[in-house]
Amino acid sequence: MPIDFHLSPSQEGTYQTARSLARNLLLPSRETYLQYPPNSPLRFQSTQPTYTAAVSTGLLKGQISPAHGGTGGTLIESAILVEECYSVEPSTALTIFATGLGLTPLNLAAGPQHAEFFAPFLSGEGSPLASLVFSEPGGVANALEKGGKGFQTTARQDGDEWVISGEKMWATNCAGWDFKGCDLACVVCRDVTTPLESGQEPKDKVMIILVTRADLDRNGKGSFEVLRHVATPGHTSVSGPHVRYTNVRVPSKNVLCPPGQGAQVAFGSFDGSAVLVGAMGVGLMRAAFDAAIAFAKRDDRGGAVPLLERQAFGDLLSGVKMQTEAARALTWKAAHAMENGPGDYDARRELALAAKVFCSEAAVKACSDIINAVGITAYDLDQPFSDLLNTAVVLPIFDSGNVGIRRRHMQQLMLKPTYDAWAATYGPSVSE
Repeated sequence: MPIDFHLSPSQEGTYQTARSLARNLLLPSRETYLQYPPNSPLRFQSTQPTYTAAVSTGLLKGQISPAHGGTGGTLIESAILVEECYSVEPSTALTIFATGLGLTPLNLAAGPQHAEFFAPFLSGEGSPLASLVFSEPGGVANALEKGGKGFQTTARQDGDEWVISGEKMWATNCAGWDFKGCDLACVVCRDVTTPLESGQEPKDKVMIILVTRADLDRNGKGSFEVLRHVATPGHTSVSGPHVRYTNVRVPSKNVLCPPGQGAQVAFGSFDGSAVLVGAMGVGLMRAAFDAAIAFAKRDDRGGAVPLLERQAFGDLLSGVKMQTEAARALTWKAAHAMENGPGDYDARRELALAAKVFCSEAAVKACSDIINAVGITAYDLDQPFSDLLNTAVVLPIFDSGNVGIRRRHMQQLMLKPTYDAWAATYGPSVSE
């Protein structure tokens, strides 16, 4: 069978649905949240009606695996959805997709005993928020290093309960709409019930515990606090505050991943999201290109011909177009490989990492190149260009930073004796 880059009927349906969703539902939310001061928590809260409407379309159910009652499709379809939404209104879109990330550990590791935790997100009603609560104020890039401090959010077993304490930061949606806690938090923490024994690795103590809003309410005032709403240059309607858990007690049934299994599931969750960050980058590059070519067709900067006829402008614009096409091709290839191979999981995972790194960094450069091409007019906040750049600059540093985590993971794969560089394209090498 030849390689086919045409969209399948299902993928075409996803594209058309995403296009309508982005333009008719997400884009109007921007006008709403921009009525509030920059980085005001009210911006996030003002997007709740849009989020509720998205839930009613089945968008959250579509981020849950069919194995758990959801309608989730392929990773390529998810990439198509993310690109389309990010090319139109990335800030509101991130709140929706962050719930998908928050549900990913459950998609990967949930057993029959965890079915109740999916229920709010399968109903198609309300505005339930989920969050993968991973990062911490002091960073976690070296949390699995021998001799290091490890995760500072801890869990201690006390009879049939686990007691969680510690501070987290940057976890999108973790505080909920009223900043008293989200509907479901997958909290990555370190078991301190017993000390780390000789021969154990730091990862042997990492676990994931599910904390629901009902758990926080039962624990009472002071068990969960927002210490600071973080001001950011882009994604200004998104909530990812600095929060603190203080002696939060949850039943043992809330353990999703016991000590020793949490790190693999947490980082595995970011393998899939790496592809989707690639799609975010493609969406932003596409939006920058579309805005720039429209500007170049109508503006001559006082000259005799439109800007698009100037070679310098055309050179920069054609470069962005080529990078966008290359980034999309890598994203789709990585998405397909993650689910279909060839190659073992390490080979497929390397493509996902590459998509995240390449596309996120290409998006920043593309937005910068477009601003240089447009000139001083791009500095006007009434134009979309500075906002696109402000949105793009986070892609290389969130969802596990390129330098601290993603490139390091690629290096670790290359250091393995079994490393097979092109297995995800041609299949495993055959020894001669």
